[in-house]
Amino acid sequence: MKINVSGHHVEVTASVKEHIEEKFAKIATHFPTIISIDAIITKAHGKHYVELTTNYEGTAVSVSANEEVMYPAIAAAGKKLDAALKHRKGQLKAKLHEKPFSTAPDIAYEKVQETNFS
Repeated sequence: MKINVSGHHVEVTASVKEHIEEKFAKIATHFPTIISIDAIITKAHGKHYVELTTNYEGTAVSVSANEEVMYPAIAAAGKKLDAALKHRKGQLKAKLHEKPFSTAPDIAYEKVQETNFS
């Protein structure tokens, strides 16, 4: 999985990239179909904002988090992304388990009426 990290008013160092890869390793194992995650780290008004965007099974999934310190903001965004991906996976699985719809109950009734049980 490729993680694209960019910063706005924040210098993205090797330790920040390493921390992000460490936090998202769990997501990569749980959702192997994810190809890339885009992470934008912004500092504004004394807070760090982290926005994560990815594409999962044809749908864009985006989350954001903000904290006073950058590392807890990254962790919070990672937890939110994991929860959003689990929610999306649940929606996809629910469609697989829909009950079949019977289209011809009247035909079955007519067949029973036509049969001779004597």
